[in-house]
Amino acid sequence: MQLPAKMIHSLFLVNSSGDIFLEKHWKSVVSRSVCDYFFEAQERASEPENVPPVIPTPHHYLISVLRHRIYFVAVIQSEVPPLFVIEFLHRVVDTFQDYFGVCTEAAIKDNVVVVYELLEEMLDNGFPLATESNILKELIKPPTILRTVVNTITGSTNVGEQLPTGQLSVVPWRRTGVKYTNNEAYFDVVEEIDAIIDKSGSTITAEIQGVIDACVKLTGMPDLTLSFMNPRLLDDVSFHPCVRFKRWEAERILSFIPPDGNFRLLSYHVSCQNLVAIPVYVKHNITFREGSSQGRFELTLGPKQTMGKGLEAVLISSQLPRGVLNTNLNPSQGTYNFDPVTKLLSWDVGKINPQKLPSLKGSMSLQAGASKPDENPTINIQFKIQQSALSGLKVNRLDMYGEKYKPFKGIKYMTKAGKFQVRT
Repeated sequence: MQLPAKMIHSLFLVNSSGDIFLEKHWKSVVSRSVCDYFFEAQERASEPENVPPVIPTPHHYLISVLRHRIYFVAVIQSEVPPLFVIEFLHRVVDTFQDYFGVCTEAAIKDNVVVVYELLEEMLDNGFPLATESNILKELIKPPTILRTVVNTITGSTNVGEQLPTGQLSVVPWRRTGVKYTNNEAYFDVVEEIDAIIDKSGSTITAEIQGVIDACVKLTGMPDLTLSFMNPRLLDDVSFHPCVRFKRWEAERILSFIPPDGNFRLLSYHVSCQNLVAIPVYVKHNITFREGSSQGRFELTLGPKQTMGKGLEAVLISSQLPRGVLNTNLNPSQGTYNFDPVTKLLSWDVGKINPQKLPSLKGSMSLQAGASKPDENPTINIQFKIQQSALSGLKVNRLDMYGEKYKPFKGIKYMTKAGKFQVRT
């Protein structure tokens, strides 16, 4: 396959106010006016995340991702696989976060020199080059207060003088000569459930997006294997390049030489509905009477299929109809708030006690003479379940080869709500 002359031509960073606060061009400069097509699409979108990821223009394609309330907009001059560009943009965001702790407009502006140095190394003549954090940190030293002061006084940069050792090895994601006094490997299995529940409590759609994030601080060149109790759950999987895919296909065991520090080992997707347990149920009675200026609001929550684990950080939000002027509700626990301008009702429930289920009951004041709302509001739920992976995925064991010391190993599970909606 013949690759185009240049993959990414330019990159624009756009904040939530619609201002371009940083731009980077590889070779020739593309005018900022190309972003007008992006701003038009942004105006048409109902939500910030609903801007189309690929926008065709007469002479370019604009490919964008939204992270931390910043749009990263890449300008492409010829047809390239969009997912290739989207993956690269996510790598850019992850690198900024790794370097600066946070990826915000303020952090990027404060470290603008390092940002340009990173973009210069990550993309060579429009093609991705060094995108591994370990290699980049040897090429460009992460900013510290002392280094920033020295660079300001001496006029020097953060660019390293030697070629990274990992760049030339067969494991480019790991630098050589890694040493730690405490050797430890931690793995977080985090699952996010997206679901739509209908009025009667039946599941319309339910799917789980899961990731295994790792923090590995091990001396030398360790070789790890990670096995699961039920690896058959993982059929739709995306791996970090360090994973030996042949061994996974043959034995369903993850075998890898890990990068140093934090990295995402794999992400997976479970969409088979009979495998997705719904961990919360809602009893609701929201009624509006024709010609009446009062409406009734009753809501009760409870845990379901949580394998004995508690629901925490529960937050309920609902967009009430325009005709609702105010609410007079009584929560059995937590606090609730209703904004009469935006009509957004939010209830911070906190932790659910199965012996005493939380409820929110009361009345709604409606505009006099207004017709009954066409449809009942949708209830959005956020929650967390600690030490539980909803899909049932369980790590069996983690073994290390190639080094003689005994590392400390830890595995943590967590489930949280993604887009979880209950229709009333």
